[in-house]
Amino acid sequence: MTDALERRLPVALLGLRLSLALVFAAWAADKFVNPDHGAAVFQGFYGLNDVPPTLVYAAGAVQAVLVTAFALGIAKTWTYGAVALMHAVTTAVSWKAYLGLDDILFFAAWPMLGGLVALWLLRDEDRLLSLGGRRGRTGLGGGGR
Repeated sequence: MTDALERRLPVALLGLRLSLALVFAAWAADKFVNPDHGAAVFQGFYGLNDVPPTLVYAAGAVQAVLVTAFALGIAKTWTYGAVALMHAVTTAVSWKAYLGLDDILFFAAWPMLGGLVALWLLRDEDRLLSLGGRRGRTGLGGGGR
Protein backbone atom coordinates (compact mmCIF):
# COMPACT_ATOMS: atom_id res chain seq x y z
CA MET A 1 0.00 0.00 0.00
CA THR A 2 1.18 3.53 -0.65
CA ASP A 3 1.84 5.82 2.29
CA ALA A 4 -1.12 8.02 1.35
CA LEU A 5 -3.46 5.05 1.18
CA GLU A 6 -2.16 3.71 4.49
CA ARG A 7 -3.00 7.06 6.11
CA ARG A 8 -6.37 7.60 4.41
CA LEU A 9 -7.89 4.14 4.40
CA PRO A 10 -8.31 3.84 8.19
CA VAL A 11 -9.99 7.25 8.29
CA ALA A 12 -12.35 6.29 5.45
CA LEU A 13 -13.20 2.97 7.12
CA LEU A 14 -13.86 4.69 10.45
CA GLY A 15 -16.22 7.13 8.73
CA LEU A 16 -17.98 4.26 7.00
CA ARG A 17 -18.28 2.23 10.22
CA LEU A 18 -19.60 5.13 12.30
CA SER A 19 -22.04 6.40 9.68
CA LEU A 20 -23.49 2.92 9.18
CA ALA A 21 -23.65 2.40 12.95
CA LEU A 22 -25.60 5.66 13.27
CA VAL A 23 -28.36 4.37 10.98
CA PHE A 24 -28.57 1.02 12.77
CA ALA A 25 -28.55 2.75 16.17
CA ALA A 26 -31.52 4.86 15.08
CA TRP A 27 -33.36 1.71 14.00
CA ALA A 28 -32.59 0.02 17.33
CA ALA A 29 -33.70 3.11 19.27
CA ASP A 30 -36.94 3.21 17.28
CA LYS A 31 -37.85 -0.17 18.72
CA PHE A 32 -37.78 1.36 22.23
CA VAL A 33 -39.29 4.74 21.41
CA ASN A 34 -42.04 3.42 19.15
CA PRO A 35 -42.56 -0.33 19.69
CA ASP A 36 -45.80 -0.19 17.69
CA HIS A 37 -43.77 0.80 14.65
CA GLY A 38 -41.41 -2.11 15.33
CA ALA A 39 -44.37 -4.49 15.53
CA ALA A 40 -45.72 -3.07 12.26
CA VAL A 41 -42.33 -3.67 10.59
CA PHE A 42 -42.28 -7.26 11.85
CA GLN A 43 -45.77 -7.76 10.47
CA GLY A 44 -45.42 -5.91 7.18
CA PHE A 45 -41.99 -7.15 6.13
CA TYR A 46 -41.50 -10.44 7.97
CA GLY A 47 -45.09 -11.67 8.16
CA LEU A 48 -45.03 -11.89 11.96
CA ASN A 49 -48.44 -10.91 13.32
CA ASP A 50 -49.25 -9.68 16.82
CA VAL A 51 -45.64 -9.23 17.96
CA PRO A 52 -45.83 -8.11 21.60
CA PRO A 53 -43.93 -5.00 22.73
CA THR A 54 -41.63 -7.13 24.93
CA LEU A 55 -40.40 -8.98 21.84
CA VAL A 56 -39.86 -5.68 20.02
CA TYR A 57 -37.87 -4.39 23.03
CA ALA A 58 -35.83 -7.63 23.10
CA ALA A 59 -35.05 -7.31 19.39
CA GLY A 60 -34.05 -3.68 19.96
CA ALA A 61 -31.78 -4.67 22.86
CA VAL A 62 -30.02 -7.37 20.83
CA GLN A 63 -29.68 -4.97 17.92
CA ALA A 64 -28.33 -2.22 20.21
CA VAL A 65 -25.66 -4.53 21.68
CA LEU A 66 -24.63 -5.73 18.21
CA VAL A 67 -24.52 -2.19 16.80
CA THR A 68 -22.48 -0.96 19.78
CA ALA A 69 -19.92 -3.73 19.25
CA PHE A 70 -19.93 -2.93 15.52
CA ALA A 71 -19.38 0.80 16.16
CA LEU A 72 -16.50 0.04 18.52
CA GLY A 73 -14.88 -2.39 16.08
CA ILE A 74 -15.12 -5.33 18.49
CA ALA A 75 -14.92 -8.89 17.09
CA LYS A 76 -15.00 -7.48 13.58
CA THR A 77 -15.39 -10.74 11.68
CA TRP A 78 -18.51 -11.58 13.66
CA THR A 79 -20.08 -8.19 14.30
CA TYR A 80 -19.44 -6.77 10.83
CA GLY A 81 -20.69 -10.01 9.33
CA ALA A 82 -23.78 -10.11 11.56
CA VAL A 83 -24.73 -6.51 10.78
CA ALA A 84 -24.21 -7.14 7.05
CA LEU A 85 -26.32 -10.31 7.21
CA MET A 86 -29.03 -8.56 9.23
CA HIS A 87 -29.16 -5.76 6.68
CA ALA A 88 -29.06 -8.19 3.72
CA VAL A 89 -32.13 -9.98 5.11
CA THR A 90 -33.92 -6.68 5.67
CA THR A 91 -33.04 -5.56 2.16
CA ALA A 92 -34.25 -8.86 0.68
CA VAL A 93 -37.61 -8.88 2.50
CA SER A 94 -38.22 -5.34 1.26
CA TRP A 95 -38.19 -6.51 -2.37
CA LYS A 96 -41.69 -5.18 -3.10
CA ALA A 97 -40.51 -1.65 -2.30
CA TYR A 98 -38.02 -1.85 -5.20
CA LEU A 99 -40.69 -2.62 -7.79
CA GLY A 100 -41.99 0.93 -7.92
CA LEU A 101 -40.87 4.41 -7.11
CA ASP A 102 -43.46 5.02 -4.37
CA ASP A 103 -40.84 5.21 -1.61
CA ILE A 104 -37.40 5.75 -3.09
CA LEU A 105 -35.78 5.85 0.36
CA PHE A 106 -35.79 2.04 0.30
CA PHE A 107 -33.17 2.20 -2.43
CA ALA A 108 -30.69 3.57 0.14
CA ALA A 109 -30.51 0.03 1.49
CA TRP A 110 -28.39 -1.10 -1.47
CA PRO A 111 -25.41 1.27 -1.06
CA MET A 112 -25.60 0.62 2.70
CA LEU A 113 -25.30 -3.10 1.99
CA GLY A 114 -22.39 -2.41 -0.34
CA GLY A 115 -20.70 -0.38 2.38
CA LEU A 116 -21.22 -3.16 4.92
CA VAL A 117 -19.73 -5.74 2.56
CA ALA A 118 -16.77 -3.44 1.83
CA LEU A 119 -16.23 -2.86 5.54
CA TRP A 120 -16.32 -6.60 6.22
CA LEU A 121 -13.83 -7.28 3.42
CA LEU A 122 -11.50 -4.53 4.69
CA ARG A 123 -12.01 -5.28 8.41
CA ASP A 124 -8.31 -5.94 9.02
CA GLU A 125 -7.52 -2.43 7.80
CA ASP A 126 -10.24 -0.83 9.97
CA ARG A 127 -8.19 -0.13 13.06
CA LEU A 128 -8.67 3.58 13.80
CA LEU A 129 -10.61 3.88 17.08
CA SER A 130 -11.27 0.15 16.87
CA LEU A 131 -11.16 -1.98 19.98
CA GLY A 132 -10.74 -5.10 17.85
CA GLY A 133 -7.24 -4.33 16.62
CA ARG A 134 -5.65 -6.23 13.77
CA ARG A 135 -3.56 -9.36 13.69
CA GLY A 136 0.09 -8.51 13.74
CA ARG A 137 -0.54 -4.96 14.97
CA THR A 138 -1.65 -3.47 18.19
CA GLY A 139 -4.76 -1.33 18.16
CA LEU A 140 -6.55 0.18 21.11
CA GLY A 141 -7.66 -3.29 22.17
CA GLY A 142 -4.61 -5.30 21.15
CA GLY A 143 -4.21 -7.71 18.26
CA GLY A 144 -6.61 -10.23 16.82
CA ARG A 145 -10.08 -10.07 15.50
